[in-house]
Amino acid sequence: RLGFAHDFQPPSNMSVIGNPVVRVGLEDLSMTLNLENGLGDVRNRGFTLVELLLVLLIVALLASLVAPVVTGSIQRAKESTLREDLQVMRKAIDDYYADTGMYPTELDELIKRRYLRRIPPDPITEKHDSWVLVHAEDSKSGAIAGIIDVRSGSVEKASDGSDFKDW
Repeated sequence: RLGFAHDFQPPSNMSVIGNPVVRVGLEDLSMTLNLENGLGDVRNRGFTLVELLLVLLIVALLASLVAPVVTGSIQRAKESTLREDLQVMRKAIDDYYADTGMYPTELDELIKRRYLRRIPPDPITEKHDSWVLVHAEDSKSGAIAGIIDVRSGSVEKASDGSDFKDW
């Protein structure tokens, strides 16, 4: 530890006459500073390039393991949303038929009569107008009688291998 000249205590086998002068070598100074401020050697203050590359490699490896799980869960969520939307719209069509005795001619009638609040977008195509409407035919005249079913307009396949358009 460095101190002032008057704090200097000579070793017991040394005699000092007059004002002592403290002489410290460069090695002693660096050693003392390292012990006092706890920084250690200059090389130990940062990370080496190899250490940084190793950390980046581990992060990239973990990201590559997580990415397929995330994308798979997004696809399953879209499929689940499609099933729910189809079930809700089909129930609204059935309720409309039970109340009026005929099927709606367009999906907007379900909104006007408050069977639905809005027409949901197809979660696979992410469009409002891609729903495929299945119309009934009037058995007497052969004319289109109304919407009896709704299907997705997507040409993609589901995770189980079936076509979304067949749901």
